[in-house]
Amino acid sequence: MAVPSAVAGLLRRPARLGDEVYSAIFSRIMALEIAPGARISVDALARELGVSQTPIREALTRLESEGLVVKTHLVGYSAAPQLSAGQFNDLYELRMQLEPFAAAKAAQLMPEAVMGQLAGLCADMSALAHNEGLGAYAQFAQLDMAFHDQIAASAGNRLVLEALARLHTHVHLFRLVFNARVTADALEEHNNIVAAIRRRDSLAAQAAMTAHIEASRMRFAARYQQ
Repeated sequence: MAVPSAVAGLLRRPARLGDEVYSAIFSRIMALEIAPGARISVDALARELGVSQTPIREALTRLESEGLVVKTHLVGYSAAPQLSAGQFNDLYELRMQLEPFAAAKAAQLMPEAVMGQLAGLCADMSALAHNEGLGAYAQFAQLDMAFHDQIAASAGNRLVLEALARLHTHVHLFRLVFNARVTADALEEHNNIVAAIRRRDSLAAQAAMTAHIEASRMRFAARYQQ
C-alpha cells in the first residue's frame, strides 16, 4: 500500500492512481483521522490529495462496498459508525458459527496453489508486524481481511461466503484499537490455521480457527471495557 508524499499531502502519480487514492482514504479511516460517522467531503479530499473528484468517488464506492463508508441520498458520504458493544458481541457469535466451519471445509477443498497464496499473505503480515505506524497497521488489516476471505471462498459454500462478506468483519475490528498486539499475536494463530489446512486436517483447522476467533475477541473486547 502506498502512502501520501511528504509534500503538501499530495499523492505520487502512479500508473494505478485509483489504488493510491483508495489506500490513502482507507488509511485515514483506519487511523480514525476520519472519525466514525464523520462526513466525508469529496471536494476536500480531492484538494488534499491533488487529484480530480473521479478517483475519489471511485475509492469511496469501493470503501462503501467494504462497509467502511456509508452513502446517504442527498447527503453524501460519511465514515461508517463504530461497532457498538452489542454489535461486537453479535459479530463474534456469528463468526464462531461460520469461520471454524469454513476452515474445516477449506482443509478438504482448498487447491495447493491457493494454500501457497494463503502462506504468502501470512508472510506479508509477518513483515508488516515489525513495522511501526498506522500505515503498516492499515496494510495489516487489509491483508488480514484477504486471509479470512480466502478461507471463506475456499469452503465451497456460497451462503457462508456471502454472510461473512456482508459482515465486513476485519476492517471494522481494526478500527477499534491501534495496538501492536493485534498484529503480533495474530501471526502465530494464522500460521496454525494454514498448517492445519496444508495437512488436510479438518478438525485441526476448525480448532485453530476457533482459537483464533476467541483470542481475537479478547484482544478487541478491551475497547468496551474502558
